[in-house]
Amino acid sequence: MYDLERALDQQILGLRKARPTVVFTEAHDPRVIEAVCYLTRFVRPVLLSPESKVRELIRKELPLLDQDRVEYSMSECAFVDISERQDLVDSLAPVCHEWRKRDGHDESLEESRSCVAEPARFGIYAVQTGHADIVVGGATHAPREYFRPMLRVLGESDVQFEAGVFILPDAHSTDLFPHNIVVFGDVGVNESMTSETLAQVTVGTCEVARDLFPEDLLPEIHGAIVSYSHRGSDEGSSADLVRQAAKRVPGLLAEAIARSPQYRSIRIVGEVKVSVALSKRAAAYYRAGDDDWPGVTSVIICPNLDVSNLLYHLYATRYPTARKFTVLVGIGNRAVDIAMDCTPEDIRLAVKSCVVRLLRHGQWDHTLQDTFFRRYRVLTVNPGSTSTKIGVYEGENEVFTKEIMHSLEELAPFEGKKIIAQYPFRKEKILKALEEHGLSPADLDATSGRGGLLFPIKHGTYLVNERMRHDLIEGPQGDHASNLGGLIAHELVEGSGKPAFIVDPVVVDEAPDHIRITGIKTIRRKVISHALNQIATARRYAQENETFYERLNLIVCHMGGGITVGAHRKGHYIDVNNGLDGEGPFTPQRSGTLPPGQLIDLCFSGRYTVAEIKKLNKGRGGLIDLLGTSDMREVERRIDAGDAEAKTVFEAMAYQIAKHITALLPAFSGEPVDRILLTGGLARSIRLVTRIREFVAAVGCGVSVYPGENELAALALGALRVLSGKEKAREYAPGEP
Repeated sequence: MYDLERALDQQILGLRKARPTVVFTEAHDPRVIEAVCYLTRFVRPVLLSPESKVRELIRKELPLLDQDRVEYSMSECAFVDISERQDLVDSLAPVCHEWRKRDGHDESLEESRSCVAEPARFGIYAVQTGHADIVVGGATHAPREYFRPMLRVLGESDVQFEAGVFILPDAHSTDLFPHNIVVFGDVGVNESMTSETLAQVTVGTCEVARDLFPEDLLPEIHGAIVSYSHRGSDEGSSADLVRQAAKRVPGLLAEAIARSPQYRSIRIVGEVKVSVALSKRAAAYYRAGDDDWPGVTSVIICPNLDVSNLLYHLYATRYPTARKFTVLVGIGNRAVDIAMDCTPEDIRLAVKSCVVRLLRHGQWDHTLQDTFFRRYRVLTVNPGSTSTKIGVYEGENEVFTKEIMHSLEELAPFEGKKIIAQYPFRKEKILKALEEHGLSPADLDATSGRGGLLFPIKHGTYLVNERMRHDLIEGPQGDHASNLGGLIAHELVEGSGKPAFIVDPVVVDEAPDHIRITGIKTIRRKVISHALNQIATARRYAQENETFYERLNLIVCHMGGGITVGAHRKGHYIDVNNGLDGEGPFTPQRSGTLPPGQLIDLCFSGRYTVAEIKKLNKGRGGLIDLLGTSDMREVERRIDAGDAEAKTVFEAMAYQIAKHITALLPAFSGEPVDRILLTGGLARSIRLVTRIREFVAAVGCGVSVYPGENELAALALGALRVLSGKEKAREYAPGEP
């Protein structure tokens, strides 16, 4: 059976910038809740029920659901007890009142208030007024409670219809419907049909099929308008209705292609007998010699509701294990109608299909109102030696990012001074960049800066307090551009009551004492690493697998100018090489861990000064010393050109990275590793990633790749976790437990 759900997942992740808000009106139905537990990666669910009742339902009706998944899903949901949200009921009641007046209901505003307090109507009007993007119902609600009012209120077109999608099981013969995919239209809306409506249903149903099924699966979408027979002379008869609709189809299809070129692959034939569309033998007999007949079809459009419903229910009954759901057209992809006999899988497919079409048609960028999920606006600040990267985020949405470059002329006045001297200069640059985008600090809910060289602390999001400001200014642990991040973040919101944060600075250290011990008593290992990207990547993997960072064992390898390999055990960052000092595998610029005897001999050979040795260790070592370049792309070009030395050095680098990955297995005390994660700029090298995969295959947990550093997004997400109440901000107090 074709895995449509996986294909939809890939489409959504490739299309979306953020997750649409979806209201589930039937939170008392265990099928709905089970589906929600597999949807939080793609949507923001709003459940119209108190959280306590949902959890009780899960306990009684869904005891076999993975508890990690349940806990994660519940943390991603908004729970709305309508009886406790009189403010929302009051805001929706006048809108409901106006719509019901249009439908001829002579009722008071108080009666409309009672109406909109019903879950189905509440969800419909929440979408209509922009509080949410999609409403889901139909599993238990009667048509008059959900389906009919939903069509009236959310309808955007004069023609509305419902396409019924089936993925038939392997038991069905695949020579009738390609890949056992069949789409019926119209299965649930139009009781009476005109030729114009039928033509629009025909083209629209084929558009649904093209939206959901990629061209590498179905190169062409073949649709057929079926009729009872070839007889009939007026538009009231099946055959003539089909003939008139078929004449209108080419014009409507041309309009669809003008909107989206992907619809060029749609082929439609008209006036096809039902038996021909559903039987290969009948098709061979009746359509013999017909060059227009494709031989197979994926889309079957019926001229009336009775025939389409009959076919839909026949297939649903004949193949109970089929995946089936409907797609509503003509309502702006703002609602999902689920069948009363649906399964949790059917609900997931229906919701994901609606999201795909919402995103694909360019109708959605973000939820208009942040009623259920607050979109906090966060400025992120990441200072580097010659630039300052900033970004503004509204919830999950990136508003803009910018790298503010600082020329040598601009930095000249600060030469020889501590980094803190650059603070006013860089702050003004940031304010100017905000102004260029129509923003000021007053428009922000919080700021989040890159953490600097502080004293060792646990991972997390920290408020910038006075002790932190002192250590960033004085620099007892070192003077570095990243020290400016927290200082600028604090200054921009000082006096406003809004928080300034830093997130997972390079000094995050949760290693137990036995990991620090070396064979020389006076030397203890230090922990300095790419903590921000390490932990953000681990959290991203956890989110994609709908669980928590605290529930996973992960090895994360950040590969850039420096390389750090970290062990993350159930939410604790317990071991990592000191990438700042060059410990670990050699990198594009750093020598990596060296044989101590040979290093000692080199240090005292008289060939190098102390400064030169330090430069070889960090700055002029690694690929630069071995091959004269720090650019992995150049190394790969040399390999492709037959350079044997470049190939050997590349192999050594991949081997050393893999060696340090597998060396962390003892950190998990015998517990299995859930995943190895590769990130950083070098993770863009397919050749390097492939070789590392081969080297670590024996670990058996698999490898996931997240190229780049994504530091600005990581800073924003750290702040958002605190602002949304998912995490408590930490207080910087080094030395305290």
